[in-house]
Amino acid sequence: MHKKNRDTSKAISRMKYIPALALLLCLPVTAGETINNTEGNRILGVWATEKAEAHVEIAKGDNGYKGTIVWLKEPFYIESDSAGRTGEVKKDTENPEPSLRDRNIVGLQIMEGFEYGGNDRWINGTIYDPENGETYKCRMMLTHEGALKVRGYVGISLFGRTSEWTPVLKRVPVESD
Repeated sequence: MHKKNRDTSKAISRMKYIPALALLLCLPVTAGETINNTEGNRILGVWATEKAEAHVEIAKGDNGYKGTIVWLKEPFYIESDSAGRTGEVKKDTENPEPSLRDRNIVGLQIMEGFEYGGNDRWINGTIYDPENGETYKCRMMLTHEGALKVRGYVGISLFGRTSEWTPVLKRVPVESD
């Protein structure tokens, strides 16, 4: 009778390790996903385009990373505009879809579908150029210096153009006493 009680108590004692063992078995998968998400999120934030004519905010969306124009150096048409739009807010006038030509450039989502490919590279995305109304395949790479190389291309990456974006530093408000 004592042997049966001892066997039962040993079994119960071993059972308390099952949840911990299950957790340890799941940990490598979860940790890998967390690390991958953290590395992929390194591009989140606001970036100045190569000539600092626009700021694009990169965020994480339902279908991967996306980018939206949040600032323009010249948000209004200037006096030399041949279409007589001087002083008006810049619109997506070159869009091939006529129903979309009235959208403001500021607030326009121009990038979508990026996924983190590892090694500081984001792949399988697209970028829209509101200056010509064209959408291109796109990939991005974060440099060691902290710049973002954005390459838009048609077909294969060989036929494209790369621009280098720099991070826009966020100002932290100073609390007053």
